[in-house]
Amino acid sequence: MKVCTRCIYDERVASITFDDQGVCNYCKQIDDLKIQYNTGEKKGEEELMSIVDRIKEDGKGKKYDCVIGVSGGTDSSYMVYLALKWGLRPLAVHYDNTWNSAIATENIRKVLGKLKVDLYTHVTDNKEADDIFKSFLYASVAEIEASTDLALAETMYRAAAKYNLKYVLEGHSFVTEGITPVGRNYFDGKYIKSIHNMFGKRKIKTYPLMTFAKFMKWTLFKRIKKIRPFWYLDYNKQQAREFLEKEYGWTYYGGHHLENRMTAFFHSYYMPEKFNTDFRNNTLSALVRNGEMKREEALRLYSEPPHLENELLAYFKKRLELSEEEFTRIMNLPTKSWKEYPTYKKRFERLRPLFFILAKKNLVPMSFYLKYCFPSK
Repeated sequence: MKVCTRCIYDERVASITFDDQGVCNYCKQIDDLKIQYNTGEKKGEEELMSIVDRIKEDGKGKKYDCVIGVSGGTDSSYMVYLALKWGLRPLAVHYDNTWNSAIATENIRKVLGKLKVDLYTHVTDNKEADDIFKSFLYASVAEIEASTDLALAETMYRAAAKYNLKYVLEGHSFVTEGITPVGRNYFDGKYIKSIHNMFGKRKIKTYPLMTFAKFMKWTLFKRIKKIRPFWYLDYNKQQAREFLEKEYGWTYYGGHHLENRMTAFFHSYYMPEKFNTDFRNNTLSALVRNGEMKREEALRLYSEPPHLENELLAYFKKRLELSEEEFTRIMNLPTKSWKEYPTYKKRFERLRPLFFILAKKNLVPMSFYLKYCFPSK
């Protein structure tokens, strides 16, 4: 199997290509973004501080000047600390799909409590959330976590609009995480609604669905900007984690994206077992690119099975009321792709020039433009 000579992405990754030196196109994408955002350089920091000044100016006279999505994970927790360090007055925003681990909930409480930051939370009815999750299982597609990712984005927009705020800060770093290729990792409001209409049993009442119209409302009309400060900074996740542990009693939850039990099931079991896909290659590849891990070590770790939390499978089956027979049947269903269900993807592609402008103005993330606005192979 062909593997990138610089990271550990291999030929199973969607839309991957290799140059004459065997370096993949995703490594080059990271290089291009570093140049575009002056990541880790003085100019990048200056650009970010200029944005911070604009946030302060726009927030004068308001209780808050920005919102920050929090999950209890490393990046979002550290993002709250940095915002206060820069003199911002953030409102922390959390979407609760009712699958949070106790560690994540405690991390949010510890960090926000000590920093005295207010929390805005949207909690979806647990039966409704589970019905959406089950509908994706029955559809036999990969993106069983899609509803959570989109709901967090919608919840942050709603919170920003409620308090008349124009800035959303997100704790994402393409340097430490990469940008996950759109292969088995797609989501939009039409996709979620169509899957749920086909396989769900409950009406959507409490779930914050982001339709295309709402997406345009937040970006074009409300003009709420999404800023990812780590794209400009020399951000080190390990140092951030150690700082949080020391200052706030924050607790590590065992791995990237494992702070939520549904997300843990998705990464640790569902994707590797049903789709032969292991998203640890994103973080491991980033560590190799950054010189924080030897390529051989990353390949060794990647060859080992993902960590599976004790009792996670039992909890998953009980929570979703799946018998052993039904769970086995679901896992053995022929796999399907998001391309087999209705989505907004073609519309995003047709509107690529518009989304390029919006991305340059920070009205949509640049990663959205790069992932969603080009035809997928």
